[in-house]
Amino acid sequence: MPRRTATMLASTLIFIALLCAGVLIPVPYSEMSPGPTVNTLGNAGGEPVLRISGRKTYPTTGHLNMTTVRVTGADYRLNLVETIYGWLAHDNVVVPHETLYPDGKTEEQSTQENAEEFTQSQESAKVAALKQLKIPVRTQTVVSTVVKDTPAEDRLHAGDVILAVDGERVKAPADVAKLVTRHKPGQDVVFTIVPAKEAAAAEKAGKEPDTTEKVTITTAKSESGDRAIVGIQAGTDHAFPFTIDINLADVGGPSAGLMFALGLVDKLTPGDLTGGEFVAGTGTIDDAGEVGPIGGIQMKLVGAREAGAKYFLTPSDNCATAVSDVPDGLTLVKVENIADATESLKKIKSGDTAKLPSCSAR
Repeated sequence: MPRRTATMLASTLIFIALLCAGVLIPVPYSEMSPGPTVNTLGNAGGEPVLRISGRKTYPTTGHLNMTTVRVTGADYRLNLVETIYGWLAHDNVVVPHETLYPDGKTEEQSTQENAEEFTQSQESAKVAALKQLKIPVRTQTVVSTVVKDTPAEDRLHAGDVILAVDGERVKAPADVAKLVTRHKPGQDVVFTIVPAKEAAAAEKAGKEPDTTEKVTITTAKSESGDRAIVGIQAGTDHAFPFTIDINLADVGGPSAGLMFALGLVDKLTPGDLTGGEFVAGTGTIDDAGEVGPIGGIQMKLVGAREAGAKYFLTPSDNCATAVSDVPDGLTLVKVENIADATESLKKIKSGDTAKLPSCSAR
């Protein structure tokens, strides 16, 4: 065989071997890409994203889109070819696998955590929206979890509203542990509660619950043996004066909180916030209406612009990253809380966009 032919054949075989290795060998990276956006003022899966009953609502126009990011699963490993392509692609980001799934988190664990964060973001969005509109929201202490094989098992249940312990009113979750640990292990403690079913029925009817029960539980020793426990985790819940349902499947994490809250404000007030404009955004929100940072901001900007957004409500702590690569035609609007987000929407509606708070690198 001529030397030139042999060299070409060897080179071809080496190239094929390298290509096969690139396809077959996994690398410790994951990929993020723009996900779908959903108008919180509209429908998803044929159902309204925000459904309010028991309170007058008003017509809305335009868009208040929440944005998402697609990520490769915890159990999926990119190969070398996919990783290189992701690095070169403008709209994708390749990150170390542990960035998205720290401590060896499994797909199931990640999905569960994201679902819990999404549920909490919906609750906080409701509270923040109603507080912005000066609509009273009743905050109450509830049983969040009951630990298996502890005195509280089958005596208290998740969702029970804790009114008092030993006749002393409970004002916050921390009060529960404080009052229980006044006892010695083996002593009885009396909980005054509204059972979960009665509390849920009263909230649905927009009424105060009128059924209470006293539950006596004998305390046990903590694992360290130096304090009394009953085996529950107390948390905070809110009772709303009317029914608010947020319907959105296959979405996780806390980053839609701001846009849910703004959608609720829009539906509960006369007129409309956007003036028909296409506004997208992101950001966590707490009960006080403060907006927090999120991950994947650049992917969300791309997804928003591709969907048609002209303005993007950006958490202030994400501004420095966001301004480094803004899609053409998209204006970033810095937000720190629901109040200034609402004011910015009013400026967008009126066309007074020169006064919008802008993002800057810092």
